[in-house]
Amino acid sequence: MAEEVKKKRSRGQWFREMKSELKKVVWPDRKTVMKNTGTVLLCSLAIGVCIWIFDFVMVTAVQMILSLFA
Repeated sequence: MAEEVKKKRSRGQWFREMKSELKKVVWPDRKTVMKNTGTVLLCSLAIGVCIWIFDFVMVTAVQMILSLFA
């Protein structure tokens, strides 16, 4: 029984500490969020295009090699 009370007390303390830490967070404004979202989307698109080009080149190279031996 004493362990349950101790667990509940430590759980309650954890939630109080979490609430206290969340009050310290500086949340970004809408402009910053939109700018960062655009940056992430642009970088994702650029990486996707690089992967697509690399894949296309590799598939073409493999097909050319296979056509030499077929």
